[in-house]
Amino acid sequence: MSGRPDAARLAGLAGAHLDLARAPFTLPRSRVLVFRVDREAAADALGEGGAPAPATALRVHTSEYERGLDECRVLDELRVLDASGEPLPVTGVLPHAIEFGGGAATLGFAGPTALTAGAAGDAPLFLEWLRPDGGRERRGLEGSGDAVRLSVGADRGVLAEASATHGAELAESEAVWLDWFEKCPVVRPELQSMAAFCWWVLGANVVELPGLGAARGVVPSKIGYVGVWQWDAYFIALGLRHGDPALAREQLEIAFRFPAADGQLPDVVHEEGVLATSDDLPQADRDRLRRAGSDIADPDAPVPLTKPPLAAWALAKVLEAEDRPEWAREQLAVIRRSQDWWFAGSDLDGDGMPEYGHPYSSGLDDSPIFDGPLPTTAPDLGAYLVLQDLELARLAERYGADAAGDPAAHRDRAAATMRRLLELWEPESGRFTARAAGERVASDAIVGFMPLLTGELPAPVLAALEAALADPARYATPWAVPTVSAADPDFSPERMWRGPVWVNTNRLIVEGLQRSGRPELARELAERTAALVVHGGGPHEYFNPETGRKARTATTAFGWSAALFLDLAVELSAPAT
Repeated sequence: MSGRPDAARLAGLAGAHLDLARAPFTLPRSRVLVFRVDREAAADALGEGGAPAPATALRVHTSEYERGLDECRVLDELRVLDASGEPLPVTGVLPHAIEFGGGAATLGFAGPTALTAGAAGDAPLFLEWLRPDGGRERRGLEGSGDAVRLSVGADRGVLAEASATHGAELAESEAVWLDWFEKCPVVRPELQSMAAFCWWVLGANVVELPGLGAARGVVPSKIGYVGVWQWDAYFIALGLRHGDPALAREQLEIAFRFPAADGQLPDVVHEEGVLATSDDLPQADRDRLRRAGSDIADPDAPVPLTKPPLAAWALAKVLEAEDRPEWAREQLAVIRRSQDWWFAGSDLDGDGMPEYGHPYSSGLDDSPIFDGPLPTTAPDLGAYLVLQDLELARLAERYGADAAGDPAAHRDRAAATMRRLLELWEPESGRFTARAAGERVASDAIVGFMPLLTGELPAPVLAALEAALADPARYATPWAVPTVSAADPDFSPERMWRGPVWVNTNRLIVEGLQRSGRPELARELAERTAALVVHGGGPHEYFNPETGRKARTATTAFGWSAALFLDLAVELSAPAT
């Protein structure tokens, strides 16, 4: 890439990871994704440490809310052919261009909704593509500068036309990426290549959401997760703050933009609206996932869907990067009402400790703590509520009680919640346990470590949690920390939230250890988490705790894993104080 050497170098480092299997070719704000046709086989080979054969055929998809790649096919095959009809292999991928045949042709973006393919040498070539309906088309590329633009319509149809601006369009895409990589955090050398790739992931996952004007949402993944999930927005903002604080603030603004009248924040803001209650789900999900089995809540009422209360924690982190008092006060008013909602609208048995009324609201949807009846009293929720009230008290002292509320009231509520939280501690088993509709849940799950975030655990409790983290039979797996103890009958190293390692839960435990006065243990876990992402080949959704590789069903190029790797890498690269 030309010009801006530091940005070009970082873009080149990111390009080394763009395999078109685990990481697609795309552009910030675009909904178009380009993969190699044999994506799954190639990804499996990469996961085993092998190198798949060069791609000769590409597949083009759009990225849409709640639709898988197979539902969003644009072109089943896209090839560049030589004069004899033989396909040219992909020989290089950079953020702004795919190179074929050692530079004989390039594919790039012509704005967010079109691809441009052009010849670079004098030899005649062909561009050939296969549509999902079986129709095949071929256009000639008669030497250097000759190009074809493929415009993708809202119906996933493709309009092909000759183009004389291929070079200019490649240069424009290159400039977009160079601008993005100018902001990439610089970290210690052995983490820089993965940091550049993670910064690419965040840029690649930028989309526009119709109905929100020019708002830029950084989605969890363009591969199946096209929306701004509240929890994801918080974690993604933590990484963005190190290079683009304005975009970090924008993620929080989107998450806070649509509170309900009672203060509840929605689970998701997406291109068609929001997901805030079970009535926003498809009918099949409503029939399957409403509050079945609850003896407390009205099974006929809509179930609120939200995400755990980490808003004030995320806000405080973003403000560390760039202080914006007026903006902070606006957000605090929303967060304060959301925190009040948890106690007024989600304390379903009226005992002073809010519960999860639905697994979606926990973020750990498939955790075994939700195998029983609802609602679920969980130690992670109690810990988040304590943390949020303590953060609100601190932020109220900094920015004023008018927005954030009375600091003393927040601290009093935090203390009361802490007392309730400690009631979930079992000295005999040495762990925090959840309750399903009031009944003890036997599962030994990662939610039991989140009370570390309070920074207020009694010494025997803290010692027991440290011992659990160090126990190879439970949580000290070869790649830690598994989301369910390896000794638990519910443990599965591949099944979502039932054993795999997630970067976000590790990041929260790192924070909890720091707040609990265990900085050495915190740094050790931070180092191991960064090493996991490097070892695993990228910021996947979740990792097998035994192999450190991507779990089979995990999404790749995952937003919060990328953002939190960056957050950890910046922290680990800071000079010792």
